[in-house]
Amino acid sequence: MDILETNRLFLRQFKPDDWEDLYEYLSLEEVVKYEPYDVKSKEECRREAFNRSKNTGFWAVCLKDNKKLIGNIYFQQQEPEDFMTWELGYVFNPQYYGEGYATEASEKMLEYGFEKLDVHRITAGCNPDNTSSWRLLERLKMRREGYFIKPIFFKRDANRQPVWQDAYQYAILKEEWFKRNK
Repeated sequence: MDILETNRLFLRQFKPDDWEDLYEYLSLEEVVKYEPYDVKSKEECRREAFNRSKNTGFWAVCLKDNKKLIGNIYFQQQEPEDFMTWELGYVFNPQYYGEGYATEASEKMLEYGFEKLDVHRITAGCNPDNTSSWRLLERLKMRREGYFIKPIFFKRDANRQPVWQDAYQYAILKEEWFKRNK
């Protein structure tokens, strides 16, 4: 796995000892509210950091100046592989919200996908109630392609019934990315 650098960040493979920084934000309800998992305990974060260290789909986002892990990027090829479509996702520590780190890291991942991996299309989804997320996708100049009514659920209510959610779908093509960056 490559190490990617921006002005303020570097993106690298997870290491098992990243669990404490991961716990700082995955243990917060506000962070996992729109994620397909609940808040995580210290032990779950130990396992999660170990699992992510073996998974090239997760990138640790770290500050250059002190190497602190402040979030993660998910960037994974989707099936069928011949379509060369990758999915982008992100989760960040709220202590670092409002600084542009998620935008900076995501922009670098788009660049990496289109310039190094020769990806055709990058997609991202988010809950319409997650304003910060869809605004980030629009800052990246991704196109909102759809609004889906209750296509997914990540959690269940007290009666074990699915809590269905709406979803936005965003995407950008390689030629769109190159056109806007020339």
